[in-house]
Amino acid sequence: MTDVFEIDEPPTAVSIAVPVVAVVGRPNVGKSTLVNRIIGRRQAVVEDKPGVTRDRVPYDANWNGRRFTVVDTGGWEPDARDRALAIANQAEMAIQTADVVLFVVDATVGATDDDEAAVKMLRRSNKPVILVGNKTDNQNLELEATSLWSLGLGEPYPVSALHGRGSGDLLDAIMNALPEAPPIIESGPRGPRRVALVGRPNVGKSSLLNRVAREERAVVDSVAGTTVDPVDSLVEMDGQVWQFVDTAGLRKRVNQASGTEYYASLRTAGAVEAAEVAVVLLDAAEPISEQDQRVLTSVVEAGRALVIAFNKWDLVDEDRRFYLDKEIDRELKRIPWAVRVNISARTGRAVDKLAPAIRRALGSWEQRITTNALNTWLTAVTQQTPHPVRGGRAPRVLFATQAGVAPPKFVLFTTGPLDAGYIRFVERKLREEFGFEGSPIEIAVKPRKKLGPGGRGRAHG
Repeated sequence: MTDVFEIDEPPTAVSIAVPVVAVVGRPNVGKSTLVNRIIGRRQAVVEDKPGVTRDRVPYDANWNGRRFTVVDTGGWEPDARDRALAIANQAEMAIQTADVVLFVVDATVGATDDDEAAVKMLRRSNKPVILVGNKTDNQNLELEATSLWSLGLGEPYPVSALHGRGSGDLLDAIMNALPEAPPIIESGPRGPRRVALVGRPNVGKSSLLNRVAREERAVVDSVAGTTVDPVDSLVEMDGQVWQFVDTAGLRKRVNQASGTEYYASLRTAGAVEAAEVAVVLLDAAEPISEQDQRVLTSVVEAGRALVIAFNKWDLVDEDRRFYLDKEIDRELKRIPWAVRVNISARTGRAVDKLAPAIRRALGSWEQRITTNALNTWLTAVTQQTPHPVRGGRAPRVLFATQAGVAPPKFVLFTTGPLDAGYIRFVERKLREEFGFEGSPIEIAVKPRKKLGPGGRGRAHG
């Protein structure tokens, strides 16, 4: 069940959580493939080896006009240890919060000892369970799936998640088992602000999510690359509910990655696109790397508000601080406008500064300047520092307007093309005057179009 938080202002409309379906089973039985089949799109990361999914990953789904949430989980094993134990615990937590559980078994293998141990765990949960015999790709295998009656969970549903065979009957069974969803009224106040946690592997993204959520929402391991799917979580921080998305660590460019890493990179890029603000975690105890630079570039190019969180600050001594200051001046000079905070997800140091930093970045991201104020300021700036002469004349800025927000977009109408350096100068002065801390700015130039000898010109779009 979704946590419910009190808010100071009464909402103008009520939005009730939809029912939840948890998909569980031992590793590599096709849970993520089944999730993709249910939601109707390839979103959960799938690869033909066990252990690809590690966390509880929720997705929106609907069938015959009814909406529900389906939660993908990692493989459950009865004698799990270390990281496998953390993954199994996440699966059990998903069961506790679900209205219905899909227990997935590999029909080509039949019921195993691990499956029977899982049945005992499921019975203790007292949740409705639907037994799914996956990988039933043909009619002969449907007969094999009948052997799963031996698990004592009732009728097995033979399904081929890969090919879609039997998925309609399974979805009908899910609808019959789910409680009726209360009415959902779409109008009303905006939902929680969407925050993507991004960074290279092992910088502490999942640890930070767990810290702000005050519970184990994501699997944490010292081995890099533990998170593969984006993990959505509603958390309360500084009196406000936020939707945090923990993402996979980005190691390579998407076109250089392969297998799980390739799809994880696509999911992370999608999570950034769907977010309003990205918190990019950097390891403060290590030099700023090329990987860090690529992550920052991807956020800026996506046009999202940006907060840089230097994590693991508890490991930073005086010498490291000296060198880090120099690295920031050198490596982050492209984005001096980014909001920066120094935190420790492990100890909780200064994590309370994160929410104010995010709000500041979002405020800039949505800031709008009136046309009058913008042009009064621009006239003063261009008169004091006109564009350099090019080809015997200097192009002039005639007029400017703010064309949009999120991120702020400005259009300069000019008598001719502007040098890239002069555009950067205008942006710097714009930030000095109006702030925009934590937000990228887009500036487009519209030179006046000449109509011919003696003709009057006009700006073209």
